[in-house]
Amino acid sequence: MEEKKYLKWYNKIGYGSGDVAGNVVYAFLTSFVMIYLTDTIGLASGMVGTLIAVSKLFDGFTDIFFGSMIDKTHSKLGKARPWMLYGYIGCAITLVCCFAVPTSLGKTAQYAWFFIAYTLLNGVFYTANNIAYSALTSLVTKNSKERVQMGSYRFIFAFSTSLLIQTITVGFVDMCGGDAAAWRLVAIIYAALGLIVNTISALSVKELSEENLNDGEAADAEEKYGLIQAFQLLVKNKFYLMICGAYILQQLYSAMIGAGIYYMTWVLKNKNLFGQFAWAVNIPLIIALIFTPALVGKWKGMYKLNLRGYILAVIGRALVVVAGYMGSVPLMMAFTALAALGQGPWQGDMNAVIASCSEYTYLTQGKRVDGTMYSCTSLGVKIGGGIGTAVVGWLLEFSGYVGTNPVQPQSALNMMQFMYLWLPLIFNVLIMLILSRMNVEGANDKIKREKGIAAE
Repeated sequence: MEEKKYLKWYNKIGYGSGDVAGNVVYAFLTSFVMIYLTDTIGLASGMVGTLIAVSKLFDGFTDIFFGSMIDKTHSKLGKARPWMLYGYIGCAITLVCCFAVPTSLGKTAQYAWFFIAYTLLNGVFYTANNIAYSALTSLVTKNSKERVQMGSYRFIFAFSTSLLIQTITVGFVDMCGGDAAAWRLVAIIYAALGLIVNTISALSVKELSEENLNDGEAADAEEKYGLIQAFQLLVKNKFYLMICGAYILQQLYSAMIGAGIYYMTWVLKNKNLFGQFAWAVNIPLIIALIFTPALVGKWKGMYKLNLRGYILAVIGRALVVVAGYMGSVPLMMAFTALAALGQGPWQGDMNAVIASCSEYTYLTQGKRVDGTMYSCTSLGVKIGGGIGTAVVGWLLEFSGYVGTNPVQPQSALNMMQFMYLWLPLIFNVLIMLILSRMNVEGANDKIKREKGIAAE
C-alpha cells in the first residue's frame, strides 16, 4: 500500500537548507576554535580541552530537558519551530563570542570568556535549535520515504556547508588580516548567514496537527510525563542508546578529522591541504546522500544499507592509514573519499532511523516522545564533538605541542599522526559494530504484526 505524501519538493529542500545554519556553527567551531585559541590567542591546548570537557558536565542534562519542552509546546508555529527559530538567535551571538576573545584581557579572563560563551552556545542555544530542527522530521510527515529524503537533503546541505567552511576559512581569515580581529569578522559573517538561512528553513515547512500525528487519538494523556519519566522512556529503548553511541562516536570521528588542520600544517607542511581533504570527505558524502533514498527502497529498509556502508568506511580508513605511512597524499585522499562514500547512507537516513526509534517507544510504551527522542542528535553533537575537541587539546598538550612555537617536537608530530590516521579508523569500527545490531525497522514490523497493526 502506497504511503500518503505530505511534502512538496520545496518543503524538503527548504527543510534541508536548515543545516547550512547548523554547520555554520558546528563546522566552524569544531574545525577552527582550537587552532584559533592556541595559535592566535595563545591559550594552552590542555587548558582549553579541560574547559570544553567541564562545559559538557554543565550542559549534559539540557538535551532531554529541551526535548521534553518541545513535546510540551503548543503554539501557532507548532511544537518545534519556535525553538528552532528563537534558539538560533542565541547561537549567532555566542558563536561570535567564541571567536571574539578580547586580546586585552589577562589569560584567566580569556579562559573565562571562552568557557561562558562556549557553554551557552552548546548547552542552551544550539541544543534548543538542533533538537527542534531534527524533531521536525517526525512532526511534518509520517511518510517513511519522505523522512529519508528530508535527511538526505539535510545532510547534502550540511556537508556542502562543511566543505565550504573548511575550504575557505583559512584563506578568508588570512585575507581579513590573519589576526584575532580577522577571526571575529569571519565569525560575524558566518553567524549572520546562519541566522538568515535558519529563519527561511523554519518557515518552509508546517507541522502536522497533534490529532493527525496520533492517528486521530487525543494526545493529552500521552504528553503528561515529567523529565524523569521522559528519561526513563528513553533508556528503556535500546535503539535510542545505540543511536546515541553511534552519534557520539561519529562526532568523535569528525573532531579527529577536524584536527587534521594540525596534521596538514605540521606533518604534511601545507595547511592548505586541509581544504583539499575536505573535498575528499564531503563530495563523496554528498554523492552517497543523493542515492540513499533509492538504495533504501532497493534494499527494503535502512539496516542493510547502513551496515554495508560502514563496512566500506572501515576498509577505506584502514587504507588511509597505509597510505599515510607510505607518505602518499593522493592515495590518502582517494581512500578518504572511499571511506566517506561508505559513511553517506547512515548520515542520510539517520533522522528516519530516529523517527523509527520514536515509533518503537510509542509501540512498546504507548507514549509519543518525538522531541525528547531527537535529544540524541544534540547529545551526540555536544558530547562527541565537545569531548572530541577536548581530547584533541589534551593529546596535543601531552605530546608537548605549543601553538606559538615555530617548530614542534617529534612527539607532537607522532601524536598528530595517531589522531588523524588511527583514531578515525577505531571509531569507524565501533560504529560498524553498533549498526550491526540496530535493526529498529525489523523490531517495529514484528511488534505491529503481533498487535495486528496494518502499515499506513
